[in-house]
Amino acid sequence: MTKLCVLCFSTCVLAATAGAQVNLSQWQFVRTDMANVWEVERPVKEGKPESVPLWQDVTLPHCYNAEDGVDPDVNYYQGAAWYRTTIEVANPYAGGHTLLEFEGAGQKTQVYVDGRLMGSHVGGYDRWTVDISEVGNGRHPIAVRCDNSRDVEMIPSDMSDFCLYGGLYRPVHLVYLPERYISDVRIDVEGDKVSVKTSPSNLGEVSCSIVSPDGKTVYEGGIGQPIRIRKPVLWDVDSPSLYTLRITFGQQVIERRFGFRIYEFREHGPFFLNGRRLLLKGTHRHEDHAGVGAAMTDEQIRQEMQQIKDMGANFIRLGHYQQRDLVLDLCDSLGILVWEEIPWCRGGVGGEEYQQQAHRMLENMITQHSHHPSIILWGLGNENDWPGDFSTVIDTVGIRSLMTSLNDHAHQLDPQRKTVIRRCDFCADIVDIYSPSIWAGWYSRSFTDYCEMEEAAIARFPHFLHAEWGGDSHAGRHAESGFDIEVGDKKGDWSESYIVRLFDWHLKEQARMPNLTGSAFWTFKDFCTPLRPLNPIPYVNQKGVVQRDGTPKESYYVFQSYWASQPMLHIYGHSWPVRWGEEGEPREVLVYSNQPEVELFVNGQSVGKRKRNIEDYPAQGFHWSVVLQRGTNTIKAVAKDLSDEITFEYQTAHWGKPAEVRLTRIAPDLIEAQLYDANGIRCLDSSDWIEFSIAGDGELLVNQGTATGSRRIQAANGRATIRLRSLTGPCFVGARCDGLPSALIHL
Repeated sequence: MTKLCVLCFSTCVLAATAGAQVNLSQWQFVRTDMANVWEVERPVKEGKPESVPLWQDVTLPHCYNAEDGVDPDVNYYQGAAWYRTTIEVANPYAGGHTLLEFEGAGQKTQVYVDGRLMGSHVGGYDRWTVDISEVGNGRHPIAVRCDNSRDVEMIPSDMSDFCLYGGLYRPVHLVYLPERYISDVRIDVEGDKVSVKTSPSNLGEVSCSIVSPDGKTVYEGGIGQPIRIRKPVLWDVDSPSLYTLRITFGQQVIERRFGFRIYEFREHGPFFLNGRRLLLKGTHRHEDHAGVGAAMTDEQIRQEMQQIKDMGANFIRLGHYQQRDLVLDLCDSLGILVWEEIPWCRGGVGGEEYQQQAHRMLENMITQHSHHPSIILWGLGNENDWPGDFSTVIDTVGIRSLMTSLNDHAHQLDPQRKTVIRRCDFCADIVDIYSPSIWAGWYSRSFTDYCEMEEAAIARFPHFLHAEWGGDSHAGRHAESGFDIEVGDKKGDWSESYIVRLFDWHLKEQARMPNLTGSAFWTFKDFCTPLRPLNPIPYVNQKGVVQRDGTPKESYYVFQSYWASQPMLHIYGHSWPVRWGEEGEPREVLVYSNQPEVELFVNGQSVGKRKRNIEDYPAQGFHWSVVLQRGTNTIKAVAKDLSDEITFEYQTAHWGKPAEVRLTRIAPDLIEAQLYDANGIRCLDSSDWIEFSIAGDGELLVNQGTATGSRRIQAANGRATIRLRSLTGPCFVGARCDGLPSALIHL
């Protein structure tokens, strides 16, 4: 939409016709509640600093749980916080409107201008506006109160397996509009016809033009009747062709991109896009990133979505809430089909206010995002069979009632798209598409049972799509054997060695199932959750194929080897510095590649070529049994013009229980703690907890929820690392492990 957008509190995704961007750091923040708005605005009005409470300068977007969500020693803050700034309003339109537009703020928000409450909103994920026209032009103090306190009468539930972040964690805009303006445009595409409606609908003369993907204008005129586009270019995952709609009403110009496509979920059968069978190759994402929480920058979002596309995915479930417009724009342009859902996640069903919020968020999601051709599914809920916030008894009647009303509402708002939920069997008959819970090899059975479990679900549910499968992996933890082990209520040992085999098996089976619509593994990136304090990285769900900062794990390349079209080659073990075994004992080497043939070299000698064969598990035939030499080994793989190489040590000495921690500076900004036994042998199976500390003129990178940014972490093969955030002078870094003497290193 082209608006006169003169103030961007964060990077603006809207085109601006005029105006200047204000300094993005001209905000202050305090993480506590205040007695009233006067306490917030008084220092701004008087032009002097406030000493109590202590305000800090911040740049928007900003999340006030950016680090405490993964702090191992505290519960993340859930409560009120305030933001303040002063703006210069200069609306050029006589009788025009001045709006504050919020792309999302968590979770309840109140907006004050000149000390007056101008608007409020409940819900952390949909876009909303506050009309502040009545304050007029001039300088005005703005105060915004955000609150993510626990509230059982608000969705999502605090039982959800993700943080309910607080703050102005999505962009905020100041927008100028004329006295009469279009507030919304609705685009509906059916076949080769485009219907365009505006809100309000009685504005009079509204003109419209449509530009094709090759830049040619294919329509100019009004919007009263459906517009037929002859032989439209279809939007597809491999060629995401987008048309541009331009609406003009007086001085206002609105642009929306849309596309033509046809899709079908066949009964007990596969998915079709534009008349051809397409296996949905999917993942999930949370709006979450190391060091910033939900306040991801545009660049971080672009990089993440490109990583997902480079992995070869053509489908994504946006869990478990409406996400930023930028995310949907990128799905449109990259060719990624979308399941987007409202945050009715666990917790049961609340009262009238609760249910009204669910309906309001559903309506906002559909009206705000329905023009995106990438979206094919509207999600109505997730794991709604979970014991609730209100009783240990599951309210099946109440949940079915709300699910039915949401389903009807979704179809009224958008008759063309399908509805979907995951894991609530007693509501499976209500929605169009259903995903039961199938976690072969992690929460149930063995991963080799996957095909049997999947085919049973295809036969049971008329329209089935498998969302959520996979398992956790602790980056840097590897195993030489034992890939069928069980630990507690889970399978596996949280090693990358186990999880690559689990993913490998699932992908092999999916590729051979003619009736499968597709799947979405959980999840693309590790993320913060309050429900997992005892995970190897506390408060982090570690089911991602990349770490919370976007660093790929070994499993990322498994998916590339099956899905990616760009040539790729990757030797498993880049994060495995020391392997172990008996002298002369064969060890397995895996190479993940989408090339037809790979040759492997061990310490400079070829050990043979292998041809790609999906039936030859693991790694589609690219596996070798080799003998490693004690000490340093170099492995190199070659395929056509591609090559990959790793160097590691092979340890044959046996170890006992840990007796010592040693610290080493292995890079200018990286410290390693390694556990040794009483004989000085590395303990390569240790998963003991290691805690880092620092004293002096330096700072550690902590509370990132990553393998190199966590103050307390489980060892991966007896090893843990942490990065230095800064080093300005001499300091000591310490590491401790329960029952062992602490270690120190002087820097």
